[in-house]
Amino acid sequence: MDVRSRNHVTVTGRPGAPVVMLAHGFGCDQNMWRLVVPALERDFTVVLFDHVGSGNSRLSAWSRERYGTLDGYTDDVLEICRELALGPVTFVGHSVSAMMGVLAAAREPEAFAGLVLLAPSPCFINDPATGYRGGFSTADIDELLESLDANYLGWSGAMAPVIMGNPERPELGEELTNSFCRTDPEIARVFARVTFLSDNRADLAAVGVPTLVAQCSHDAIAPPEVGAFVHERIPGSRLVTLNATGHCPQLSAPEETAAAIAAFAGVTP
Repeated sequence: MDVRSRNHVTVTGRPGAPVVMLAHGFGCDQNMWRLVVPALERDFTVVLFDHVGSGNSRLSAWSRERYGTLDGYTDDVLEICRELALGPVTFVGHSVSAMMGVLAAAREPEAFAGLVLLAPSPCFINDPATGYRGGFSTADIDELLESLDANYLGWSGAMAPVIMGNPERPELGEELTNSFCRTDPEIARVFARVTFLSDNRADLAAVGVPTLVAQCSHDAIAPPEVGAFVHERIPGSRLVTLNATGHCPQLSAPEETAAAIAAFAGVTP
């Protein structure tokens, strides 16, 4: 299957300029980047795409075997880079896509000028034995997944506002709810397990490209301790805390998010 149509790849911005590749998180699609794209496309070539099973991707390309782990999504990222042949990209991965970027850069570092890990989490589950705080207990995640299995639409309506934060701006939570509800429930169930049960803490040390860790100041899904952990484990990485509430700063604080991406990508060799 053609990679561009499989992932509904969109290329915009300045031809020949440094490339920024934007990857969305669970339950979303490339539309979630629409508020940061105008600020980026003035100075960069901007690549957008939908993960298979999301947005306008080819649903016929989805299989539990390929997309039951992060490896299938990582393969897609690298295949898009090869297909476009635009040179090394600055990969911006939001939430679970941050770890796709980590895996892809460890596997083929030459494909990347740098990584921007936006609200990343290498492991959502607390690990008392090591002192790691991911934000959720095992029981929390089990309950979350059981609720999703039982009533995906109801789960979407309840969880989206929590993920988004910003209760004084209910339209943001409504947008995320609607995005969740456009995702096929069976695909969402599998992707949720990939998102919330993966543990990529050991993979962080393998990243050898310039990396910016961009965390939010208040995030119920990826607390500040997680961003600090990622920063500490990726050699030479930089950490910035955005003045943003919630887990989706590309919607809640698009100007600051775009500025952080542009500043990093503009100085990345």
